[in-house]
Amino acid sequence: MTLLELKSGNLAVVKIIELKSHKKELGSRLAAMGIIPDKQIKILRKAWFGGPLHIRVGSTTEIAIRRREAEMVRVRCLDSLQ
Repeated sequence: MTLLELKSGNLAVVKIIELKSHKKELGSRLAAMGIIPDKQIKILRKAWFGGPLHIRVGSTTEIAIRRREAEMVRVRCLDSLQ
């Protein structure tokens, strides 16, 4: 499942970032924002009309991420385990 597929309020753990044909710099940028494997991530809001996702990485960092970048982040949903 990708980060984009999560619903608002869902908690997940990052499994892998699939850069596909994108440059290595994008992977570095996501890592700098804290989006790395085994890190908890939560969808706070999804903007309408294809806008960005507002997410929380870890317990305190909140960022906005584009939908096309969110599609590259593979996650394991934790909410389905409860």
